Amino acid sequence: MLNNIGLPGLLLIAVIVLVLFGRGKVSSLMGEVGKGITAFKKGVNDGTAEIDAAKAETAKDVTPEKDKV
Repeated sequence: MLNNIGLPGLLLIAVIVLVLFGRGKVSSLMGEVGKGITAFKKGVNDGTAEIDAAKAETAKDVTPEKDKV
């Protein structure tokens, strides 16, 4: 159903949203979406850094055992 929406359909939807909500509301909404995406990317990067740090710490703690006699 949504596969057949072309560029004209998307433009029509954009115009309708703009008319219904006004330029100010749409602009502030897009700003909030941008902030959300930025916060998500920062969280993913922080999580990846935390996982890498934990792996490095684990690798540092694991020492090869000497031959036991």
